[in-house]
Amino acid sequence: REIGSIVRSLGCFPTEAEVQELLAQVEEEEPTGYVHLEKFLPVMTKVLLDRSYRPIPEDVLLHAFEALDENKCGYITKEELVKYLTEE
Repeated sequence: REIGSIVRSLGCFPTEAEVQELLAQVEEEEPTGYVHLEKFLPVMTKVLLDRSYRPIPEDVLLHAFEALDENKCGYITKEELVKYLTEE
């Protein structure tokens, strides 16, 4: 269930369709909602080495941070970032 989050935490940003394709490669014949590490590691290693998924463009990230900068001061504080990442 968390494959998309795991892959994204490794710096890859696949679409949901691409996550489903990846899941199809690593999931057991009978889907259980779990993936065995032994199947996941070789597939994810190939994804990382081949740079299969492009990172999020810098301008998209900048726009996201600008949206969080309510005071339009050009930055957000550590406290604001922690709040956004943990509460919202």
